[in-house]
Amino acid sequence: MLFGSAVILAGGKSSRMGFDKQLLQVKNHHLLRHHGQTLAAIFDQVIVVTNTPDMYKGTHFTLVHDEFSGKGPLGGLHVGLKAAFSSYVYLLACDMPFIHLDFILHMQKFLREAGGDACVTRFGSHIEPFNAFYSREIVKDIEGFLRAGKTSFFQFLQSVNTLYVPESEARYFSPDWSMFANLNTRQEFEQWKFRNPDLGVLDH
Repeated sequence: MLFGSAVILAGGKSSRMGFDKQLLQVKNHHLLRHHGQTLAAIFDQVIVVTNTPDMYKGTHFTLVHDEFSGKGPLGGLHVGLKAAFSSYVYLLACDMPFIHLDFILHMQKFLREAGGDACVTRFGSHIEPFNAFYSREIVKDIEGFLRAGKTSFFQFLQSVNTLYVPESEARYFSPDWSMFANLNTRQEFEQWKFRNPDLGVLDH
């Protein structure tokens, strides 16, 4: 299967938020569970990389934890790719409040046409490593990179065959760039909740 697996990273220290971002809620249940339900519309397997698997008892998620602890998002991607059964895997962080399924399908089309080890979006001179696709073929590349003591996602992407979606193209799907937003602080969460009063609930 070319596309069938999605990975949600639920790790991280959440030090800027002041509490575990897995506790963020939307529509009266955890944001991450909401993401899982949304992604299930186009993915057969939703993998959650977490150090607190008990939070997801009773779900249909595939639960895994980092094999390379303390290595950041690249370590989470590594174990997510290993657990996936599809050739390409979609990657999302648990603190990203908006999912645009149309853009995900657009990236899939891009990969079908061009191939590649990864498909990420440019933002000026920067890139967006989440809301992106990665090939299971790069598992060994990630392992070698991490064992060399390197953890930079951006540096790693320069070492593999990465496809880049132009910013202008991505803005067609999300003009305000909300599909790449993440909630790092309590203030950001409160601002997001103010703009989306029917969604944001803080379970903390």
